[in-house]
Amino acid sequence: QVQLVESGGGLVQPGGSLRLSCAASGTIFSIYPMGWYRQAPGKQRELVAAITNGGDTKYADSVKERFTISRDNAKNTVYLQMNSLKPEDTAVYYCNLGWRGVAGPGNYWGQGTQVTVSS
Repeated sequence: QVQLVESGGGLVQPGGSLRLSCAASGTIFSIYPMGWYRQAPGKQRELVAAITNGGDTKYADSVKERFTISRDNAKNTVYLQMNSLKPEDTAVYYCNLGWRGVAGPGNYWGQGTQVTVSS
């Protein structure tokens, strides 16, 4: 049974930083591309960043140069380092196992972690 558990969200002031973690279990984590998505109130869920099993990365234009996705296959964990946070980054952030590029997300999602950027 695949489980994805996110952590690291919270309230941060504009310009601050957070690091999200997503720990996977019940699967061979290292073979799967991983993605981070977010959903703000009243908006559709959108891809924030993704990383292939080989370490290639992709970012939404709105987070380039501010966010960094990485993975530690020994720990079955994917991370999202978020710097220079803006109020428009406020959303629930979800990790996704098996991201499929242009075909969209994979089938497994975490429960989400709230990120609020506000002064």
